[in-house]
Amino acid sequence: MTGTPRRAVRLLLVAAASLCVLLPLLRGATAAGAVVEFGLGREEAVAAQLGTALAMLAAFLLAGRAVDAWGWPRVLRWTLGTMVVGGAVAVTAGHPWTYLAGRTLEDAGSAGVLIAALASVPVLNLPGRITRVVGGAVAGVATAFVLGANIAVRIDTVAGWRVGEAVLPAAAALLLLASLHLLPRGRLPRSRTRAAAVCGPGVAVAALLAVAGLELGPLRAWSDPLVGWLLGASAVLFAACRARSVLRARQRPDPAPVPGVPARAAGGAVAAGATLGFAQLALTAALPVVLLQRGVTIGHVTLSMSGYGLGMLAAGLAARYWRLTPLTSASLGLPLAAVGLASLHFLPAEAGRAALLAGAVSVLVGFGLVVVQIPYLAGFLAALPRQRRAEASALYPAAILFGGVLGQAVPGSTALVTGEGGPRELGTVLWVACGVVALVAMLLGRPVVSLAVAAAAGLQHLLLVALAGERVANRPGAAVAALAVGAAMGLVAWSRRQQSERLARVRASEIALQQAVLHPIPAQLGELRLVGHYQPATAGTGVGGDFFEAVRTPHGTRLLIGDVRGKGLQAVQTVTDLLGCFRSQAHETADLGELAARLDRQLARLAAARGDEELFATALLLQHRDGGTQVEVVNCGHLAPLRIGPDGVRTTPVPALLPLGLGALGLGPAPVPTPLALPGGSALLLHTDGLSEARNSSGEFYPLGERLSALRATDPGRLVRRLTEDVRDWTHQLSDDIALIALTRA
Repeated sequence: MTGTPRRAVRLLLVAAASLCVLLPLLRGATAAGAVVEFGLGREEAVAAQLGTALAMLAAFLLAGRAVDAWGWPRVLRWTLGTMVVGGAVAVTAGHPWTYLAGRTLEDAGSAGVLIAALASVPVLNLPGRITRVVGGAVAGVATAFVLGANIAVRIDTVAGWRVGEAVLPAAAALLLLASLHLLPRGRLPRSRTRAAAVCGPGVAVAALLAVAGLELGPLRAWSDPLVGWLLGASAVLFAACRARSVLRARQRPDPAPVPGVPARAAGGAVAAGATLGFAQLALTAALPVVLLQRGVTIGHVTLSMSGYGLGMLAAGLAARYWRLTPLTSASLGLPLAAVGLASLHFLPAEAGRAALLAGAVSVLVGFGLVVVQIPYLAGFLAALPRQRRAEASALYPAAILFGGVLGQAVPGSTALVTGEGGPRELGTVLWVACGVVALVAMLLGRPVVSLAVAAAAGLQHLLLVALAGERVANRPGAAVAALAVGAAMGLVAWSRRQQSERLARVRASEIALQQAVLHPIPAQLGELRLVGHYQPATAGTGVGGDFFEAVRTPHGTRLLIGDVRGKGLQAVQTVTDLLGCFRSQAHETADLGELAARLDRQLARLAAARGDEELFATALLLQHRDGGTQVEVVNCGHLAPLRIGPDGVRTTPVPALLPLGLGALGLGPAPVPTPLALPGGSALLLHTDGLSEARNSSGEFYPLGERLSALRATDPGRLVRRLTEDVRDWTHQLSDDIALIALTRA
C-alpha cells in the first residue's frame, strides 16, 4: 500500500463491507415488485433462498483461498465486478430464472467482498490496533445500515423495483473504479511453503450439503426424504474427512508443520458469529410481525428496526474508544441481548408506544450482540497464521450464515418471514432465540452475570404476582420493569466481578513483588529450623521498609532482618539494593562483622548517590555454624533478639551499634560478633519494631514479652502463628510493617 493514503483505503473497505449489509435490505424492499412482475411462486422462492445460501457459503470458501493466492486487492476487484454483473443481470432480466440467477451471482459477489475486507484487516494493521479498526468499521457499517433501512422501505414505491435493484450494482461499480485507482494491481508472490487447506474439498461439500438440508427442511418438510438424505450425507462425509485427516497425520507426520488456526480463538469467534446470525434472524422475523399486529405502519416498523443499527453504532464506538476483552463483552452484551429479545413478548398494545419501545429493544439487542463480535473477531484475525489467513477468516462469516440457517430451522420462523405466522409461532421463535443467546452467554461470558439477570427478572415478576395479583403482574409495563431490573442486576454483577478480578490481579502482583524482593524463608537451613512472616502495614503494597533474608553459605547459615528509614517505593528500592548486597557478600565474606561493614558501606554509597543524608537502616545479622550450640550476632541499631525457653522469655544481651548507612562501621576495625547460647528446647525471635509498637485503640503498645510468656510456644511455626494472631487481636490497624523470624536448632 505504498503511496496510498491508508484512510482512503479503509473508507473503501468500509463502504465495500456496507454493500453486504445493505444488499438484503434493498432486496427485501424490491422483492415484492419482482414477485408481481415475474409471478414468482413458492418453487421459485425456495430456489432463490437455497441458491443464495449455497452461493454465499461457496463464495466464502473460494474467496478465502483466492485471497491467500492472489491478495485481497485483486479479489476485492473481482468480487465487486461479480456484484456489478449479477446486479445488471437481475435488473435487466426478462425471465424469472434469469432474475434469480442474477440475484444469486450478486449474493456470491457480496460474500467475496466481505472476505476480502476481512482479510485486509490483519494485513493493513498491527495486531494491537485490530480491535479499534474493527470497531470503527462496525460503526461505519452501522451508519450505512440505519440510512439504508430507511431508504429501502421507500425506494420501491418511489422508483420501482428495477431502479431499486440497480442501486447496489451502481454503488459496486463506483467502488470498483475507486479500487482500480487506490489499490495495487500486482499479484502477490507465491509462498514456497505449501499450506494445507483449512477447509478441504470434502469438508466444503459436507458444509454445502448441511446448509442445503437445513434450508430445505422448513421450506418443504423435515420428513422429506431429500432433506434426510442431505443431512445424513453431510454428517457421513464430514466424519469420513475427519477420520482420513487423523489417519494421514499419524502415518505421515509433517516434520515442519504449518501453524494452524488457534482453536480457542476460532471457537470463540465461530460461537459469537453463529449467535449473531441466529438472533438477527429471530429479531428481523419477529419484530415486524409484533408491530404490524399492533397497527404500526411499515415506515415506523422500519424506523424501529433502525434501532438495531444504532446499537451496532454504539458497540463499534465503545470498542474503538474503550478496551473490551472477549470475556467482558460476552458477560455484558449477551445477557442484555437476551433481555431485549424476551421483552418483545410484552410490547404495549398502543401502536405509538409499541414502536417506541420496539426501537429501544432493537438498540439493546443490536448493542448486546455486536459488542460481543468485535473483540472475538479482532482476536481471531490477529491470531491467524500468515500462510492461510484469508481462508481461515472465512470461518467467521460462514458461522454467521450457519447461525441464520439454524434460525430458519426453528419451527415458525419461516411462517413469520412469509407473513403467515401467528402468536404461537412468534412466541416459539422469540423464546428459542432468547434461550440460545442466554446459553451462549453462559458459555462465553461469566455465568454469574447471566444468572443474575435471569434470577432478578424472575423474582421481580413473581413478587409482582404475589403482591399485585395476576392481572397487574401480566401487564406489559410490569413485565418490562421486571426485565429491566434483571438487566440492572446483571450490570451490577458484571461490575462487581470486574472489581474482583482487578483486586485479584493486584493481589497477584503484590505476592509476586513480595516474593521477588523478599525471598520466602526456608523451613530449614543447615541445622536451623526457621519460620518467617512478613506483613505490610498497608494492604495491597506487598513490600514495605522491613526486610529479612536467610541464606546457606560456606561459613554457615546466615540471617538478616532489619528496617529501612522511610516508606513507599524509595524504601522498597533501598530494601532491594541492601538485600542484593547481602545475598552476594554473604557467600564471599568469612567474618560476620566484615559483612556488616560492607552492608554499611553499600548503604552509604546509595545515600550519597541519592543525596539523602538521612538514609539508614537498622539491621541484625545472625550466623550459626554447623555443630555449634550457639549463634553469633551483630546488632546495627536494631532490636535485640528474644529467647523463649523453659525459663521464660528473655532479652538477649547484644550491644547495639549505629545503624547501617551512617558510615560508622567503616571508620575502624570490623565489629566483633556477640555469641549467644541457643540450647535445645529454646527458640530465638527476631523482629522489627512494627510488632512491639503495634497499638490498640487506647494507644497502648503491644506487650511483646508478656504475650510471649502467655503463648508458651517454642516451636517456630506455632510461635509465629500464635503471635501473628495475637497481635491482630490486639490492634485494629497496623501502623508499621512487621517482619519476624523464629528459629531453633534442629
